[in-house]
Amino acid sequence: MALIVWVGLALAGGPGGRVEYIGGTVAELKEKADARMDTADAATLVVQFKKQSLTVPFERINQLEYGQKVDRRYLSAVLVSPIFLLAKTRKHFLTVGYEDAEGRQQAMIFRVEKGDVRALLVSLEARTGRKVTFQDEEARKAGKG
Repeated sequence: MALIVWVGLALAGGPGGRVEYIGGTVAELKEKADARMDTADAATLVVQFKKQSLTVPFERINQLEYGQKVDRRYLSAVLVSPIFLLAKTRKHFLTVGYEDAEGRQQAMIFRVEKGDVRALLVSLEARTGRKVTFQDEEARKAGKG
């Protein structure tokens, strides 16, 4: 049984989640880049991209905001079947605001994988001591589960 738990934790990659950097004020980060946001370290948030990583001390994070964008599948409805009009896709977005080493305010916006949203929000709240701000009631329901 212990082996199964260990293998599960190893495959999960620890606390954090899969994200895509959408944009923000950090010039050295490439937009639409896949990454892993890691909250395992007690002192720093680590965003690991393929060829680079960004670390932000949790104490410097001063904003956490979560929101969703809901799209209807119009193209699929036109091309395949009108039943797709009933289907919705939800995209999950996290904004992390922080003060950099030079004292300037920075912001990063990430699209978060659906299965990683809740765990990531809880981890960030615990590590930073800040509450996540929700863009609307739907986002609050999805983020708090």
